[in-house]
This record gives sequence, structure tokens and C-alpha cells, in this order.
Amino acid sequence: MFEKIKAYFIDSYTELTTKVTWPTWPDLRASASVVLIAALIIALLIGLLDGASNVLFSKIIYKIAG
Repeated sequence: MFEKIKAYFIDSYTELTTKVTWPTWPDLRASASVVLIAALIIALLIGLLDGASNVLFSKIIYKIAG
């Protein structure tokens, strides 16, 4: 059983060091920039929708509650 586990880790290490194509530093920075910009846009949209719904529902509740 331990031989299978050992073989698994050896094969995993070999695959990660010889077969996987890792991104270059400029590619990694570009991808991180895209993710950061997308996250900021989504956060702004959610914030705007939250604020709009808060104003809308608070006005409706105040009218109903009197």
C-alpha cells in the first residue's frame, strides 16, 4: 500500500516538474490584472444594486408602515 502512495507522489512530482506548462511572469501579471478589474467591477455593481434596493425598499416600507 505504501508503495502505491510513494509512486503516486513521485509521479505527481515528475508531472509537475516536466509535463506542466507554467505561465510566464508577464502572463501571470496580465491574468491577475484581469481578475482584479473584474472583481472590482462586480463589487461596484453589487454595491450599486444593494444601495438602490435599500432606497427602494425603505421607501416602500415607510409608506406601508406609515
